[in-house]
Amino acid sequence: MELLAVTTVEPEAFGVFYRRHVRAVLGYLMARTRRPELAADLCAEVFASALERRAQFDAGRGPGRAWLFSMANSRLADAARRGRVEDAARQRLGMPVRELTDRDLERVEELIDLSRGLNAGELVADLPADQREAVLARVVDEREYAEIARDLQTSEAVVRQRVSRGLSGLRARLLGNAP
Repeated sequence: MELLAVTTVEPEAFGVFYRRHVRAVLGYLMARTRRPELAADLCAEVFASALERRAQFDAGRGPGRAWLFSMANSRLADAARRGRVEDAARQRLGMPVRELTDRDLERVEELIDLSRGLNAGELVADLPADQREAVLARVVDEREYAEIARDLQTSEAVVRQRVSRGLSGLRARLLGNAP
């Protein structure tokens, strides 16, 4: 089951969803605006909108990540048209406006710099095909092991093993321990 779909019954799942995708959304918005303050405001509104509308999410139409990025596109276009970031969702949720300090802005830029080189396709390109397919399905597409196993016509245990081995290989590569 899609992580976002369970947030209506498991509210803490939204925190997991947020942590999983905030860096990518912020990076996307930063790449388009080139302004950390604007990207941070847009990102906050995107996630506030997602939280507010999570019951409307339909996993049959695509993964939560795609839904999130469609909202990011929409908020970005709205901000360009209006000349400011709309904060209606944050206001409805009672989220206070947070003034960003210089350190906050530096952190946004650090996150963007970190994520620039972390394209999922490039990261997994060196993995064996079976591991690459399993890792992308589980981590990027957020699919359940059972669903992946059905699609790959193998057991759930095999899929778990492929994901585990693939992630171990990626971890080693990112930490500079790869052969």
